[in-house]
Amino acid sequence: MTTPRRRARVRAPELVGRGWLNTGDQQLRLADLRGKVVLLDFWTFCCINCLHVLDELRPLEAEFADVLVTVGVHSPKFVHEADPDALKAAVERYGVHHPVLDDPDLTTWTNYAVKAWPTLVLVDPEGYVVHVASGEGHHDALRQVITELIAEHEAKGTVHRGDGPYVAPVDEHTELRFPAKAVRAGDTLLVSDSAHHAVVELDLDGETVLRRFGTGARGRTDGTAPTFSEPAGLALLPDDVARRVGYHVVVADTVNHLLRGLNLDTGEVSTVAGTGEQWRDGETDGPADKIPLTSPWDVAWWEPAGGVAIALAGNHTLGLFKPEDHRLERLAGTTVEGLHDGPALDSFFAQTSGLAADGDRLWLVDSETSALRWLDADRTVHTAVGKGLFHFGHHDGPADEALFQHPLGVTVLPDHTVAVSDTYNGAIRRYDPETGEVSTLATDIAEPSDAVVVDGELVVVASAAHRLERPVAPGARLVSGRAHEVRRPPSEIAPGEFELVVVFTPPTGQKLDDRYGPSTRLEITSSPPGLIVEGAGVGTDLVRTLRIADGVTEGVLHVVAQAASCTDDPAVEHPVCKLTRQDWGVPVIVRSAAPHRLPLMMGGLDEG
Repeated sequence: MTTPRRRARVRAPELVGRGWLNTGDQQLRLADLRGKVVLLDFWTFCCINCLHVLDELRPLEAEFADVLVTVGVHSPKFVHEADPDALKAAVERYGVHHPVLDDPDLTTWTNYAVKAWPTLVLVDPEGYVVHVASGEGHHDALRQVITELIAEHEAKGTVHRGDGPYVAPVDEHTELRFPAKAVRAGDTLLVSDSAHHAVVELDLDGETVLRRFGTGARGRTDGTAPTFSEPAGLALLPDDVARRVGYHVVVADTVNHLLRGLNLDTGEVSTVAGTGEQWRDGETDGPADKIPLTSPWDVAWWEPAGGVAIALAGNHTLGLFKPEDHRLERLAGTTVEGLHDGPALDSFFAQTSGLAADGDRLWLVDSETSALRWLDADRTVHTAVGKGLFHFGHHDGPADEALFQHPLGVTVLPDHTVAVSDTYNGAIRRYDPETGEVSTLATDIAEPSDAVVVDGELVVVASAAHRLERPVAPGARLVSGRAHEVRRPPSEIAPGEFELVVVFTPPTGQKLDDRYGPSTRLEITSSPPGLIVEGAGVGTDLVRTLRIADGVTEGVLHVVAQAASCTDDPAVEHPVCKLTRQDWGVPVIVRSAAPHRLPLMMGGLDEG
């Protein structure tokens, strides 16, 4: 579905929140930004799609530096994300170089009728909303609209060029900066020093630096002076495999969308998988240097699969890298974000961020569903702890009652129980597969993101404290914390016949292109499955008529949409094509008096 651009003249609501970051303590109002093109980025720091958008916006911010002001509106999903200190840390961790409004009560989110993270809103120099887009892949469309706005308002005399309100915070130096993952490599520890874009080798004391692999600059250079971009997961290869392939460690080079090989004898780094482009659609199985990856967050050698399992947080799947075959394959997942067990290739995941192998079982944590799950050697997925996208907390006890909050790491202990780095609870939790019980081993850790066993002792990556810690754990204890639900307002929908519309307008100069098949794709499922009586599944139209059950009062609509648009000029022999993609998990309440239509903005303005 396409809509004409900028017909509506809607005054942008004021920016209301608890305070501001990156402004030198100045409180901004939209009136302060008159004369600038303002790009509002509604984000939350748990969201991998939001992190992708931060990277997509950097070139636009540089190109239009004297007229474009990006404002991040941080509207949190999890309780921890509403902590101002946690937000401050995240702004540094992810290199956010624009003003950020702290919107813990989702006030500005609600005033702009936002329904998904990330959502982008363009406001013209006179203070009117002119364009809305959700999801990733909007760089070209935004560039086109910004260019048009500048030309239009320069002609009117309403553009004011010059510096924006961004004020850089003071840098702090620590030996490690937001370390992500750790692995034992013989008599040393390897740690991914994420914000320093390096891998660090430490003595087993967890403090003494022995070697650094990486110059500290963000990049993707191979060799003995390598560069990385926010590396995370580390996997040690079996000795015989390492000998044959010529490297010992596989590094998940997260923001580069690559796997890198590290030779510990020579210090040389090579690119072993990925193209450097982010996967958006297409093949997932093939030669390792021909298949794109998307935000590989963790890696683990898994013997039953004969390769390195990859937590592809960016598209909610698991991949498999076979070093000796130099091949990538899809291991599990469909790209739909959610929690659904069963055959691996039919299962739903939600930003898998931690992996650990224990014999025939591959343990994993899905951060967005706050879940601990595992994959069997027969490629069947099971959930140990977790209830879905919108339920979390800190609660111990039987697995069906236990709750985590956005865990990022999982570690197999010597007795085959499992330690979960329960990141947003600041805790290390323990799950016993024999009894199904969850307990708490340690608390008051600054965003633990991984742990490794060293001589029977648990060494924890305390990411937001910028160090490794050995928390004192005299014994497991039970925590009976509150259960929480995401405070994001649900959408009200009517039972019976119901229309879901994904609104998408191709950028100026482009069109939806059907020469090689349908240019759009829409997949809709629900939790519970009985919420949708008719209309679920995959189709090629961005408008779908559903039948909503009468007896179900609430649930979640899982929506994945994509649209391919190409240069609209028959004289261009090789048109440039772009794929825009977004997935939504929309919490809904079913009420008889509610609307029979739900628009979801992927790009444009809804006027229906």
